[in-house]
Amino acid sequence: MVLEILIASLPLLVAAVLLVGLLWPATRAMPIAWIIALVVGFVWWNNPPEYLAASSILGVMTAIEILWIVFGALVLLYTLIQAGAFDRINQGFAAVSDDRRVQIVLLAFFLATFIEGAAGFGTPAAVVAPLLLGLGFPALAAVIAALIGHVIAVTYGAVGTPIIVGIEDPLGIYEEQIMADGGMTVTEYAQEVAAWAATYHALVGFVMPLFAVGMVVYFFSPKDERSIKPALSVWPLCLFSGIAFAIPYWTSAWFLTAEFPALIGSMIGGMIVVAALRAGYFVPDDEWEFPPREEWPSHWVGTIEPGQGSNNGPEKATATDGGTVAAPQMSLLKAWSPYIVLIVLLVITRVVDPISDFLLETPGFVIAWDPILGQEGLAGEIEWVNVPGFWLLVSAVISIGIFSMSGQEVKAAWREAAEKLVSPFIALVFVIAMVQVMIQSGGAPNAPDAGSMIEVLAIATANVTGPLYPALAALIGALAAAMVGSNTVSNITFGGFQFVAAHELGLSSQIVVGTQAVGGAIGNLVAIHNIVAALATVGLVGQEGRVIRLNLIPLFYYATMVGLLALLFLYVMPDVWPAVFDIY
Repeated sequence: MVLEILIASLPLLVAAVLLVGLLWPATRAMPIAWIIALVVGFVWWNNPPEYLAASSILGVMTAIEILWIVFGALVLLYTLIQAGAFDRINQGFAAVSDDRRVQIVLLAFFLATFIEGAAGFGTPAAVVAPLLLGLGFPALAAVIAALIGHVIAVTYGAVGTPIIVGIEDPLGIYEEQIMADGGMTVTEYAQEVAAWAATYHALVGFVMPLFAVGMVVYFFSPKDERSIKPALSVWPLCLFSGIAFAIPYWTSAWFLTAEFPALIGSMIGGMIVVAALRAGYFVPDDEWEFPPREEWPSHWVGTIEPGQGSNNGPEKATATDGGTVAAPQMSLLKAWSPYIVLIVLLVITRVVDPISDFLLETPGFVIAWDPILGQEGLAGEIEWVNVPGFWLLVSAVISIGIFSMSGQEVKAAWREAAEKLVSPFIALVFVIAMVQVMIQSGGAPNAPDAGSMIEVLAIATANVTGPLYPALAALIGALAAAMVGSNTVSNITFGGFQFVAAHELGLSSQIVVGTQAVGGAIGNLVAIHNIVAALATVGLVGQEGRVIRLNLIPLFYYATMVGLLALLFLYVMPDVWPAVFDIY
């Protein structure tokens, strides 16, 4: 049994050693881990070559669906950047106050969570960090603030991809068990997982604005003057901001779909907080600023000097509070309008049943392969019109007319988006192919009775940890996300693991898998890929270790609190949930 567990974990161990131990990029590490999974599947799990090939193809199809969503998200984002709309959105936030603490709340929290909801996959920190740098933040502080600020939204990044592709698709293999447990389809089950994840996030993550402010004001003050007091003096603003985000965020997760929580929470919460600040509420009595530039340690700043403005270099104009911001080129409503169009399109295509059915049933709108290579039980499909990627591209095309963009601007936006997909394409294809080989390994005709590699690992972990397993579930998800840099891939890798472990212990799998969805999000705080990308945008590559050490503080806070809540939900209040949410 011990040997079986060790062999089942071999692909993950190899990936961990190469990614974390040797700091190999995922583009090099994951092909090797995939090959190891194939060898284990062939030698130990008795999977024939054609079955392993079919499992890998299923992973490739999943990767293509993810990349289709990411491509659409990036095209829309870069379209707004080329049109100047993104600069205008940033100006709307930056013009509210010159106080660094307020700017952290508005940009590192609200703008970053919005970008996460719209694009995901490491985009928020890579976009928001240089904006903060342009406002005069030390490069290291800009990266720390942006990474911490967006973490509450990661579970619903790229219009819900971590749930739609990361939870719903892989758990299709357990469809019969899900139906037997609660009479739910896999889609309905994934939606409940998303709702539970939002519950964890709302209860734990609403303090993240205060956390981000506290980390910056404490660690980026002179060493002999370090104090948390500047953060505590704006706690009403920070907590009000967290609650203003969390309420619409939680509500949309429970009563709409997994695609909208981050978008709706950031848009509604941001508007409420900006309106309150403009009306004079929650405005700090004093203005907090970084130490003088000449006193900054060398590791705070890289090759790009703070305060140089945005990459496009817009003109400056005087703000209402006497500060300077980029001169507005368009109304805020116009700047935001493509994302408003996107939300409307997504709501219509998901809520209006005749339209939803049309998109799923029309020939050509779904690319299906069943069975793959003639292997029974292995089927894949790409809903290329129904998934958010298509509607993101539609919104980007509509934006061309809204902003009267030139052909050169449109070409630049699409080219930039395509270039950003090269490395993720290689990494995602191999990591998800590896995961599918591990997940499907128990379904081959001559496979061992113990189940798939993932099931063997899940049962062993559940047996070792026993009733305390839920307290550790979020850390398991965080570990996977830290290795591969993606909440979606973490969910694909360990969603089934958490599902099987929950059933082994006789626990509500929705609540346990919900901790996985949260853990996959918080792992982004220390994911080397995201950190390198963010540091590169501010000219500070080489400080990855400092970022990881600092971000371990919010990571362990988040993981500990989610673990305690999971124990509370599962053991202390088990009689309340069926009556309220009908989850059993």
